[in-house]
Amino acid sequence: MSLIRPLSGAKPSITLPKGAIDTQMHAYMPGFPALPGGPGLPAGDLPTPEQYRQFMDWIGIERVIVTQGMAHQLDNNNLVACLERFGDIAWGVAMIDATTSEAELDRLSAARVRGARIMNLPGGAANLTKLEEVDAIAASRDWMIAIQFDGSDILEYEERLSKLKSRWVLDHHGKFFCGVTPDSPQVQATKRLIDGGRCWFKFAGVYESSKSGGPEFADVAAVARAIAAHAPERIVWGTNWPHNMARAQAGYPDDAALADTVLGWLPDEKARRLALVDNPEELFAIAPAAGR
Repeated sequence: MSLIRPLSGAKPSITLPKGAIDTQMHAYMPGFPALPGGPGLPAGDLPTPEQYRQFMDWIGIERVIVTQGMAHQLDNNNLVACLERFGDIAWGVAMIDATTSEAELDRLSAARVRGARIMNLPGGAANLTKLEEVDAIAASRDWMIAIQFDGSDILEYEERLSKLKSRWVLDHHGKFFCGVTPDSPQVQATKRLIDGGRCWFKFAGVYESSKSGGPEFADVAAVARAIAAHAPERIVWGTNWPHNMARAQAGYPDDAALADTVLGWLPDEKARRLALVDNPEELFAIAPAAGR
């Protein structure tokens, strides 16, 4: 049976604030095949911008950050096509390195790309060995960097991360695959990096690293609450749609329930407005929502 992504249903119990931004999702257009080295395209029907527009209406999202998927490696043509299709509600995070030309960087900026991606897990085209070169490019363009790696090793990388010139976000709840608590050294290192003034922390993809599992994800929840209490001005949120790791229907999350669970780790409406509106506007250097 083909995987089918629900795009409508009962809305989340938590109403998202006006101007809410999903800072972590992927979209795909026909005509852009997967490239060698990546994980392949998502299962099921191609998750297009048109599908995501329906998803936005369901969950209550108004703006979006489209992140380059690993299937396309350093070829950002699919990302640019998606941004063009979305229009002025969307910005992008591209995959680049020192081989990316100035002309290509100009094209990406014109297409509303506002960030670069470091992916230090299998399938990543720019990993932590390229951190400093990507940082130099991002800083020259006033872009941010989205960094994803096994946060179990954050103490090993803390010094390098603390020296980044760009604004950056630690992806996917830190992806502490070793399992951590709010008192673990890895979480204390994360707080130190946040306190350095350039680091944000992303609530997204909780199911990828939780050892206790859903629907509560209690282990990740405890860490998320602790970091949100420590620095509410440094939390951003993303749906991780279309959940690329799900290869069968049984592994596909209930998006409305997932939004309620994760946003419920923020203590109140003020904290949710920070995480869904104000903080991502600052991180991605995008204009405030209309009407503010």
